[in-house]
Amino acid sequence: MTHAKRTKIIKIRTTDREYLALKQLSQKHRLAEWMREHCLGAIVPKKNPLPNVDPALLRQIAGIGNNLNQIARAMNSHEWRPVNIIEVISALSSMQRELGTLQFIHTLPDSKP
Repeated sequence: MTHAKRTKIIKIRTTDREYLALKQLSQKHRLAEWMREHCLGAIVPKKNPLPNVDPALLRQIAGIGNNLNQIARAMNSHEWRPVNIIEVISALSSMQRELGTLQFIHTLPDSKP
């Protein structure tokens, strides 16, 4: 589902006191989001937020990706014999099956500001 891009800007001026009152009423991090919901009477569709992921896990995944790129580059260099390519494909297929059996989420606890 695609949503229309927001292109119009509404500027309002408030006193410090009014601004603080709006921020307290909003109970949201972004005041504009709350104002749209409150004034328009509709819940604004949220984008899927990215989870907080352990940086060590991200480094490991990046390393796996780099290794896969090196394998693909080597296979496409045409320096490998067909038997080597079959061995690599077999190993990658086995890894894919094993990874498919894993069902875990490795995230950090949500941190509230």
